[in-house]
Amino acid sequence: MKKSISTRQLVVMATMAALSVALVFLVHFPIFPQAPFLEYDPADVPILIVSFAYGPLAGLIVTVIASVVQGLTVSAQSGVYGILMHFISTGTYALAAGLLYRAKKSRPGAAIALACGVLASAAVMAGANLIITPIFMGAPVEAVKAMLLPVILPFNLAKSGINAALTALIYLPVKPALEKFLRAE
Repeated sequence: MKKSISTRQLVVMATMAALSVALVFLVHFPIFPQAPFLEYDPADVPILIVSFAYGPLAGLIVTVIASVVQGLTVSAQSGVYGILMHFISTGTYALAAGLLYRAKKSRPGAAIALACGVLASAAVMAGANLIITPIFMGAPVEAVKAMLLPVILPFNLAKSGINAALTALIYLPVKPALEKFLRAE
């Protein structure tokens, strides 16, 4: 059965994409001193809320929009590399968490979905860093491998884990407002 996206859902999705970009602009800081270019930001939270509220495809659409807008504005210094890495990381996270939550919509289901999303994103980013970083950044594969365990993997786990905790705190209070907005005429 095909489900279309309503105008109201599009409005929420666009708002969440804009909020995601605004959060990157307002809140970003390095977690590990040895890699100050890896910065924490809460931009995944609105995207995960969309994935839970409207499904993984909606989360992926918002990820594409937020990645491109962010990459052309607030994170323009990272260029295509930043857009691609943000899309891969957040897209994996939103798809994994959204698919699992769709299968079991409950508090425990949300916790499992978010935890699996964190792990999936971190695992995929390990591979993406090994393949994409040498191409775009000119870094030798060995140098990237040397950073995987002490920096890249912990960073991705920390960033995604913090965003999972924030999503868990925010989604349930926001969910009734989203549902009410969609029912309004």
